[in-house]
Amino acid sequence: MGFLCQLSIIPLLFGAMVFCQYEGYDFEDEYDQEPDDEYPPIFHFNPSVEYVAPHFPTPAKCAQECFCPPTFPLSMYCDHRKLKMIPHIPSHIQQLYLQHNDIQAVTAESFVNATALREINLSHNKIKSHMIDHGVFAKLSNLVQLHLEHNKLDEFPFPLPSSLERLFLSFNEISRLPGNALRGLVNVTMLDLCNNYLDDSLLKGKYFSNMKNLMQINLCNNRLQTMPPDLPFSLIYLSLENNSISYIPENYFNILPKITALRMSHNNLQEVPYNVFNLSNLVELNLGHNKLKQAFYIPRSLQHLYIEDNDIEFVNITLMCPSIDPRNINHLTYIRMDQNKLTAPISTYAFFCFPHIRIIYYGEQKGSVSQSTQLRTPVVRRFLTPEEYDEAEDGHETEDGHEGEREDDYFHPYFYENYKV
Repeated sequence: MGFLCQLSIIPLLFGAMVFCQYEGYDFEDEYDQEPDDEYPPIFHFNPSVEYVAPHFPTPAKCAQECFCPPTFPLSMYCDHRKLKMIPHIPSHIQQLYLQHNDIQAVTAESFVNATALREINLSHNKIKSHMIDHGVFAKLSNLVQLHLEHNKLDEFPFPLPSSLERLFLSFNEISRLPGNALRGLVNVTMLDLCNNYLDDSLLKGKYFSNMKNLMQINLCNNRLQTMPPDLPFSLIYLSLENNSISYIPENYFNILPKITALRMSHNNLQEVPYNVFNLSNLVELNLGHNKLKQAFYIPRSLQHLYIEDNDIEFVNITLMCPSIDPRNINHLTYIRMDQNKLTAPISTYAFFCFPHIRIIYYGEQKGSVSQSTQLRTPVVRRFLTPEEYDEAEDGHETEDGHEGEREDDYFHPYFYENYKV
């Protein structure tokens, strides 16, 4: 019995020790601290309150033939479904995708309630110009982007809404352009008319200059023999590949000072005025696959020059670069000149005149009718300075933070190589 009494004293002693510890702890030190805004307050469920899931307005209407994903409730996907008619479009839809179908007509009935449309993709169908209801697109006052490429249009669609910014009409059969078709397109920034049947007579007096915001126009793979007239001051990118243009007027680019990229490969150019490309913003110039015989002035802003497959026998560097200004150096980094008639590499003076140049690609040169020749130095790669090397390394980091290397545009410092490709 005495032993049990001693045991009963132990819990009392333990309780006294715990009480003393809490008595000595200053709780104010803990609760006087500023609350941490990083952690939100704990949610306590209250059974007396009726909780309702937040409501996000998700339109339920969708054409039976199409799919309107819950994650993109304003888009309707009707592509690749072998449709022959445009389904009824609900009023809330903003993006409509109808590409890769068998649609032949665009009727106003389908767009009666489609007042919110901002983008329509009708590419890769069988639409003909006379099967488009007059004014069906013009009534869509919010339309910004319209895809009609890869159809059977023989006339430029007209009228179109003034809200339009991007218009894609390539790979059609367009050979007619109404006189006032372009006048209302004041907000268009990109116009793609490649791979059609446009000739010089269709572009005369069509007032491209009224398209005050146009930055890119694609007229490649048409039937042009002269440079397109009346292009707007705002133009940055001009694509004229695969036409039959044989001459560029000397002052043609005076009204186009913002041009950054000019592509005129696969034409019939035999010569160009010496200073015609004296443009302060020109970065890329492609004149490959023409009939040029001599060099021309290279603007200081130019970085990439393509003159392959021409009839150049000798490159006069002093014509390309008549003077050297240490305060305003040339930025040319790449020249491609294979398939010409060169018998020797260009002068090493080029590396003084174009201090940033990295690659001169000679490849194979034209010899006799049945034979081609190759220079001893098909490719010249110039070493990079330490500053250029650091810049190249910084510019070739991939998205995951690792550095990637590509042979075409990355070179080890102090590396100079001449080799065959």
